[in-house]
Amino acid sequence: MDPFFVWLEATPLSVWLRESPSIMVFPFILILHTVGLAFLVGSNIALDARVLGLARGVPLLSMRRYYRAMWAGFWVNAFSGVLLLLAYPTKALTNPLFYLKLSLITVALVVGQRIRQHMISGAAPAGVRAPRPLKILAAVSLGLWLISITAGRFLAYTCTRLTADSPC
Repeated sequence: MDPFFVWLEATPLSVWLRESPSIMVFPFILILHTVGLAFLVGSNIALDARVLGLARGVPLLSMRRYYRAMWAGFWVNAFSGVLLLLAYPTKALTNPLFYLKLSLITVALVVGQRIRQHMISGAAPAGVRAPRPLKILAAVSLGLWLISITAGRFLAYTCTRLTADSPC
């Protein structure tokens, strides 16, 4: 057993998150994580769809306000994700999919910022097709979010250790 996992799982916060019978604890955190995901990824999908040719009547620059919703969703997910990690640290930290998910999210956020830079530069005003490099970024963004969400869902089913002293 890893002493760090044993210690972390024994902290009062970890025990409470994992063992509280209240619906306001673990299930609520899962709901919060899902809502944050909807804001983060949903806003990204709307932007990517515009870049790829949907809603050409909408100037790309006018969609920059979506970044507020994206970052709000990101911070909700960061907060709820840390709580989920604290509830079952061994389960997450011993699973390679967890690291894949975090890496893909990081790259997707960087790609999203590159798209934002193109938006601010005035690329693709209303009625004009987005330039090819911007379309490639949007397609990559969609793929990254799809794979990261899939990796996140598989985390629930691919663990080898649930806690430091028990297998899945």
